[in-house]
Amino acid sequence: MKLSRCPLSLHPRSGEHVPPLTAQTARASNPGGTTAIWVRDRLDGLWRDEDFGDWYPRDGRPGLSPAQMATVCVLQFLLGLLDRQAAEAVRRIDFKYAMAMELDDPGFHHSVLADFRDRLTEDGRADRLLDLALARLKEAGLVRERTTQRTDSTHVLAAVRDLTRLELITEAVRAVLEEVAGTSPHLLDELVDEDWGLRYGRPVRLGKNPTKPMTRILATGNDAVRLLEHLYRHGAHRRSGPRVQALRQIMMQNYHRDAAGRLRRRTAEKEGGAGLPPSSRAIVSPYDTSARYARHGHIISWKGFAAHLTETCPSDGPNVITDVATTASTTHDSQVLPGIHTRLARRGLLPAEHLVDAGYTPCPTWNKPPVNTRSPSPDR
Repeated sequence: MKLSRCPLSLHPRSGEHVPPLTAQTARASNPGGTTAIWVRDRLDGLWRDEDFGDWYPRDGRPGLSPAQMATVCVLQFLLGLLDRQAAEAVRRIDFKYAMAMELDDPGFHHSVLADFRDRLTEDGRADRLLDLALARLKEAGLVRERTTQRTDSTHVLAAVRDLTRLELITEAVRAVLEEVAGTSPHLLDELVDEDWGLRYGRPVRLGKNPTKPMTRILATGNDAVRLLEHLYRHGAHRRSGPRVQALRQIMMQNYHRDAAGRLRRRTAEKEGGAGLPPSSRAIVSPYDTSARYARHGHIISWKGFAAHLTETCPSDGPNVITDVATTASTTHDSQVLPGIHTRLARRGLLPAEHLVDAGYTPCPTWNKPPVNTRSPSPDR
């Protein structure tokens, strides 16, 4: 059988109307309407299954309707539901109405929502999905060009533990040992002994005041050097995974060699040390090398990323999110604004007036009141 003739794992169900019994029951039980009913009545669904055709392989087990999954995710955000709660809500009549489901449809397991969100992270799919939703909202007259919009940023915590410097180095060594043990366990036969098992056999939890931290940092650093040299001698560096690469970078940002070739802990230059890397380059976890430490003012500090949300704020209509940008936490807000205007122009949603705070201006000044930024005209 030729691959081109294999059935798609996605079975489009676009154009399907709400079952009459579902519509009748939803109207009778919710005469005033709900958010889910409003989405179906005003927008006829934000997406169609054909919009997701390139997300799925041409063969395989038939999957759930991606348009339904996307709709559930939107309603989940609007109503502040957890995955389990959203999966339970699908059994509600208004949710069945919004997704054109039969009353006896059992719904799905909550784990499929996480799987669907994982698909969103690939190849800019989230932006394409937002483009489609905004196009449908424009057709419904809920968003239009040349209105007032505003942009602000918020911090996003990385899904990693907050590690001290000693914990970071120790956990990085443990992560490499776990990675190598899963791919080439024979490489550890000559290296790992009982002492290494005690030090790196479980996730590190040292607390705020560990005993002899400087001595332990140097001892762990020497273990890391020994581990990397061992892998290099056995040629494992040519097929090393992301944890090995992360350990190399963590070693460079935390240690240096003195004139005698001995390993030394890096300290700030003002303390007479070799200098520490800037936050924009320093790794904070071996499990997410893109997360960064950032601090705004004297109050907010976090390890992770920054999210920039743009929304309409007209006096005569609803607030609609028109752009979402996620950047490294150390990226300055002023570097993000040109990209936001570019995407808004592509969507035909450039604002007449763009409200931002002082962080988005070329010369940021803390404690300065919000300013208005006129967005560029489409021909610029």
